[in-house]
Amino acid sequence: MDVNTVEPMKILYIGNDPHTIAMFGDNPAYQVTFKKNCLEAMFWLTNNDFILFDPDLESKLNTVYKETQIIDAIICELVLPGINGLTFYKKLKLNKFHQKTPFIILSFFRNNDIKSEAFNVGVDDFFQKEINLENIYNRILFLKKFKSEYIAKPLAILDKDLTPFKCPLPKRIFDLFITIIALIILSPVMLISVLAILLESKGKPYYISKRVGANYKIFDFYKFRSMYPDADKRIKDVAHLNQYISESVEESCSECAKLPVGQTCSPRVYYDGEEICERLATKRRNAKKAFLKIKDDPRITKVGRFIRMTSIDELPQLFNIIKGDMSIVGNRPLPLNEAEALTKKKWSRRFRAAAGLTGLWQVEKRGRKGIMSEEERFALDNYYAENNSFWGDIKLIFKTFKVFIQKENV
Repeated sequence: MDVNTVEPMKILYIGNDPHTIAMFGDNPAYQVTFKKNCLEAMFWLTNNDFILFDPDLESKLNTVYKETQIIDAIICELVLPGINGLTFYKKLKLNKFHQKTPFIILSFFRNNDIKSEAFNVGVDDFFQKEINLENIYNRILFLKKFKSEYIAKPLAILDKDLTPFKCPLPKRIFDLFITIIALIILSPVMLISVLAILLESKGKPYYISKRVGANYKIFDFYKFRSMYPDADKRIKDVAHLNQYISESVEESCSECAKLPVGQTCSPRVYYDGEEICERLATKRRNAKKAFLKIKDDPRITKVGRFIRMTSIDELPQLFNIIKGDMSIVGNRPLPLNEAEALTKKKWSRRFRAAAGLTGLWQVEKRGRKGIMSEEERFALDNYYAENNSFWGDIKLIFKTFKVFIQKENV
């Protein structure tokens, strides 16, 4: 990040760590207001109009605060005297105050349980131990853009809306027209790809898997084979390379080990056929991420690496579009195990949109040339499901062409 070319980011920093405060204060990319604790920060944000004690819950918190302070983000240390960073965020959320301002928590020690809790209540990001100001700057840029456009809909309303997705007629006509033209133009490329795959390794040149699309419909998903034929059998061998695994899970509970034999730190539960404490079961459950994404996967062939880099491996999905399983633009269809892992209602909204050849999160990731967290991908899928339009799809198609060929596969 060239600090001479970026616009200074207006930040409210809440905390007392001298090293981090000095880092922010000395960096010209940030214009920072420092407050020592959350109460002082709240009084500053509300122009000294903050009510210290919450009103009667039956009043439904009718107090409305004016956002007189213009800031780009709030960065708050986790451990603070009095109200900690997580409680402070909950208080902002309760009062519906600065809802579209990115809120980031900094923790100077690793605690994945608190990190999971923070994401569950809606904190935008949680940085642990090493603090990189450039990463924080880029993260805030993304969050500002996303939160400025995204209007959250109440879960209760969404859960009652059981109307299945139906592809609009203009979108379907457009899909068929473009797909037929694409098949005619790209048929030589597809034929050469088939020959190259067959010359490098034995087996079928195409790959069929079961995927879950709109309305949880299961269909046959077509791709050119980019891996060796035994790739599915080697998943366990490469599972440790998964980009979306956020934490390693201990084999036995470290907290239970501190207690007398026979006692557990939390109630006993059965998980994967084993009787363990609830704490360990929760950690294992959280570690089973819904997406499997491996960078530099050793199961990929040389031809496969090239057709992935250029997205040629996706071309057989044009036949999925002809069949009506997919659309040109939508949320990527998920393998069965990944779709089954999406048990949270707030993430299942993504299935109320067409399954697509390209989509919002692919364009965002390729454009930013960085690793995208699972939470970001979920949120972008939900955003597309709730806000897609015909002209919005056209814009995404043009953005896809701009970032079509690059080094990293997504």
